[in-house]
Amino acid sequence: MSKSIEAVGVNAWYGSTRAIDNVTLTVDAKRVTALIGPSGCGKSTFLRTLNRMHEVIVGAGISGQVLLDGEDIYAQGIDPTAVRRTVGMVFQRPNPFPTMSIRDNVVAGMRLNGQRRRHDLDDTAERALRQTGLWDEVSKRLGDKAGGLSGGQQQRLCIARAIAVEPAVLLMDEPCSALDPISTLIIEDLISELKDNYTIVIVTHNLQQAARVSDSTGFFTIDAAGEPGHLVEIGPTSMMFTNPSEERTEAYITGRFG
Repeated sequence: MSKSIEAVGVNAWYGSTRAIDNVTLTVDAKRVTALIGPSGCGKSTFLRTLNRMHEVIVGAGISGQVLLDGEDIYAQGIDPTAVRRTVGMVFQRPNPFPTMSIRDNVVAGMRLNGQRRRHDLDDTAERALRQTGLWDEVSKRLGDKAGGLSGGQQQRLCIARAIAVEPAVLLMDEPCSALDPISTLIIEDLISELKDNYTIVIVTHNLQQAARVSDSTGFFTIDAAGEPGHLVEIGPTSMMFTNPSEERTEAYITGRFG
C-alpha cells in the first residue's frame, strides 16, 4: 500500500556544512513528485533523508520530521532497516550484484528479510520482473549473471529488486542519467505505470523528464550566499512549468540561470 510523505522543517548537514535548510513539503500517495534544481542544491541529500540513508554517512546529521502516513521515521525506537524496506531507493547508476544471477538479484532483499521458500521467491521474482517489463527479456536466463545485462536492463533490474519487497514509497535519484535515450523512455514509461501502486519521488536534472513523468514538481536552489538546500516552491507540474509562483523558478526553467 502506497503512503504519503510529509517533511516538516528538515535540515541536514555534512559535518558543519549545511546541505538542507528547513524544507517542508508533502508528497501525496500514488503520485510522482519530481525534485529539480541546479547541481549541488541539495536534491539528492533531501531524497536520502526520506528513508534514513543520509545518516549512514559519517558525520552526517539531520533535524526536523519526516512523516510516513503521519508516523515520524526518525522517532525514537524506529528501526532504520524497516524504514528502508518501506521506502525503497534506486540510485543514479545501476548497481546490481554483478556476479549474482538475475533471479537472485531480484529476491536479495527478501532473503535478507528471512524469506527462504523457493516457491515464494520464484513467484516474487516473476512478479517484480513483469512489473518492470523485464520478464519477457530474461525469463529464459534467470540463472545468468546480472552483469551481462545492458545498462537499461540493469536499471530495471534494480527497480525490480526495490519493489520485490513491496515498499510503499520508491525514491529514484537520477535513474536515467547513465542511460541511452531509448532506455530512458522505457524507464519513464515504467515510472508512469508504477505510480498506480507506489508513491514515487524522483530527482532529475532533466526538466523535460520532470515535465513528462511527474504530477508535482519541487524546485530546490542555492541562495545568494551560496548556501544550498532551499526549497523555493512546489506545486502541480503543469503550473510549475507554465506559471510558477516564484521568479527564481521561472528563471531556472527557462534557462536564465542554473
